[in-house]
Amino acid sequence: MKFTLSWLKDHLETSASVHGIADAMTMAGLEVEHVADPAAALAPFTVAKIVEAVQHPNADRLRVCQVETIDGIKEIVCGAPNARAGLTTIYAPIGAWVPGLGVTLVEKPVRGVVSNGMLCSASELELADEFDGIQELPPEIPVGTPVARLFGAEPVIDFEVTPNRPDWLGVAGIARDLAAAGVGTLKHFDIAMVRGAFPSPVSVRIEAPEMGPVFAGRVIRGVTNGPSPAWLQTRLQAIGLRSINRLVDVTNLIAYDRARPLHVYDLGKLVGREIVVRAGQVSTATAEPEHLIALDGKTYTVDPTMCVIADAGGERPIGLGGVMGGESTGCSDETTDVFLESAWFDPIITAQTGRTLNIASDAQYRFARGVDPASVVPGLELATRLILDLCGGEPSEIVLAGEHPANPAAFPFDPAYVKRLSGMDLETDRIGTILGQLGFLVTPGPAGQVEPWTVTPPSWRRDVSARADLVEEVTRIHGFQHLPETPLPDQGSPSRGVLSARQTRVRIARRALAARGYAEAVTWSFTRQDIAALFGGGDDRLVVENPIAADLDCMRPSALPNLIQAAARNAARGHADVALFEIGPIYLGDQPGDQRTVIAGLISARPARHWAGPGEDALFALKADLMGVLEDIGAPVASLQLAQGSNRDWWHPGRSARLQLGPKTVIAEFGTIHPRILKALDADGPMLAFEIVLDAVPEPRAKGTPTKARGTADLSNLMPLSRDFAFVVGEATAAGDLVRAVQGADKALITDVRVFDVYRGQGVAEGAKSVALEVRIQPREATLTEVEIEALSARIVAAAGKLGATLRS
Repeated sequence: MKFTLSWLKDHLETSASVHGIADAMTMAGLEVEHVADPAAALAPFTVAKIVEAVQHPNADRLRVCQVETIDGIKEIVCGAPNARAGLTTIYAPIGAWVPGLGVTLVEKPVRGVVSNGMLCSASELELADEFDGIQELPPEIPVGTPVARLFGAEPVIDFEVTPNRPDWLGVAGIARDLAAAGVGTLKHFDIAMVRGAFPSPVSVRIEAPEMGPVFAGRVIRGVTNGPSPAWLQTRLQAIGLRSINRLVDVTNLIAYDRARPLHVYDLGKLVGREIVVRAGQVSTATAEPEHLIALDGKTYTVDPTMCVIADAGGERPIGLGGVMGGESTGCSDETTDVFLESAWFDPIITAQTGRTLNIASDAQYRFARGVDPASVVPGLELATRLILDLCGGEPSEIVLAGEHPANPAAFPFDPAYVKRLSGMDLETDRIGTILGQLGFLVTPGPAGQVEPWTVTPPSWRRDVSARADLVEEVTRIHGFQHLPETPLPDQGSPSRGVLSARQTRVRIARRALAARGYAEAVTWSFTRQDIAALFGGGDDRLVVENPIAADLDCMRPSALPNLIQAAARNAARGHADVALFEIGPIYLGDQPGDQRTVIAGLISARPARHWAGPGEDALFALKADLMGVLEDIGAPVASLQLAQGSNRDWWHPGRSARLQLGPKTVIAEFGTIHPRILKALDADGPMLAFEIVLDAVPEPRAKGTPTKARGTADLSNLMPLSRDFAFVVGEATAAGDLVRAVQGADKALITDVRVFDVYRGQGVAEGAKSVALEVRIQPREATLTEVEIEALSARIVAAAGKLGATLRS
């Protein structure tokens, strides 16, 4: 949003400079992006007069001019065809920056003659587009007059408008806030009613009140269209708008002045005498949606979710409500009779229409944020007055269809809440004055009430609905710099840290996975609905109403689909062997308790070609990483049960398992992703992954003391020994279960149990396997005797026997 200083002063009586205005806007919560002051850029340029112009001795197209300037007589070489004696023009001295050329003038010879400056055109100073030679000025203008004063160059303020403040999209709204902040006095202008001379020949019918609940208009006949007066063109061009003609320029002026978009139809191009507000239609005969050729010359496909303005009994679309008018009814210089529209359109529908059709017009920008509904008729009256002043004509009576949405509801407010919430100790009168200047209606109630005021927000402030909103308004206008500084209270004991147990675990897991060679991926919490269905999700309750992209329309039930797609994108770019992890939320339902935090890891195993073969199965390496992370975050690894054949259907049934604390508490699933899933996601396999449900991992018991000192090292001075055992077990028995059983035979002496071989084949019955274990034994008090070792071995065999394992002969 841009506006000039003089434009602001049409609404605000103030002596503040442009930089003072910008500073006040910043303190009032308006985000100023840039302040452009062309007068400062034009400061070096002044009016000069050519006294003599002769042919350059060494160039046919150059002339050597003697110029009367503010610095005296200067000899300047000029190539403009209109350089002649007696011409009043623009002079730029040596050292001046010429913005249109992007150069700084230096004293140098031009074909042997030194030029002591430059004679400029308006386009070289970026004051106009055309370039037909140096600027010709009226001869009565004195030499030395600043050029900035002649061209009316004035400062322009550019600022960002937050979505909750559509009233800032009009200069009048900015002036209102600045006046409340004490920068000046707001000028109040009553919009006089323009009496209609005849009934409107055009009627309005609203078929879709949910899209456009109110529509007002009037006919103005006998207008004379054409170029706008200089003041209107200058005002629009200063903020970057192109002047089109008087009728269109009036609507643009009011859109930026009062945040009230309007539209003008050429009455002679309307078919019929009825305008219909309806939804987009699809042909029942051809099943084809209707199309509109808009004012930008592009053809748009209209669907039933869009608001359409139509004529010909509602059959022909002539505009998109709140977005853009149609080319078929556009005004030209030949237009003599017009229908002027002022309406209110639903913000969400308008925003979605602009997003779907990729249209970002000034009207769409304003309606999508919420135009003041109460400005429908006043905006029409103001536009009518301007059109009559600039174009002449005769207006009809106003035709009004529908009703605008209800104004914001009043609510009770206690001015003492300002101090309670912000700390600012303000007088009650000061609080009431600020709210009143911002347009709020403050009504005192009977004495003795808990909340003595009833405050009604103005029609243009639909973002205000609670006490805290009013406190924010008072604080903003009074000045955030006046907020009191209050130190935090002494807690009396040292802080135990600001991270929760879950946050600490997330941080530990992130470092652990990075240390194991995984790269962190940060993906969306959304995915496509059909992809979510592959991972047990896709419920309609989890579909996003307003997705940021068509393929991100559903909350994800797992982090794996996003990791698989990320790995596939890496593979498509030549990085097939990746290891990724992500820690983030998943959504199993639409209730607050259905959100889970998961730690997911994925490897796309592509072993290098090597004479020694592929090496260890990547699944075992993945399991080792999973167990390592679980141990790092404090999970009860020793108590975890390994269950095969119970994983969900996106895992490979023969190469996956789960870790659980009983059948109802699943800690993690891991294994190979099912080829069916990879094919659906257009990813090449194999891919292996794990997913830890952090919420299911029990927290370790709190220690009795907060000290972080390590315990004494338990180091034996005796040599350890190892014994190997080969057990024959059933094929369904997990090696991990056998390891835990053996380790439990004597927890004091057995320090480690490791699987070093698994054999199936001759000598081992079908349906069984041989699992070879290395058992590490650490004596504590004395070297073990042979009898003690044999006794320990017998306990190991007995412990394994409880799982049905026997020593292999």
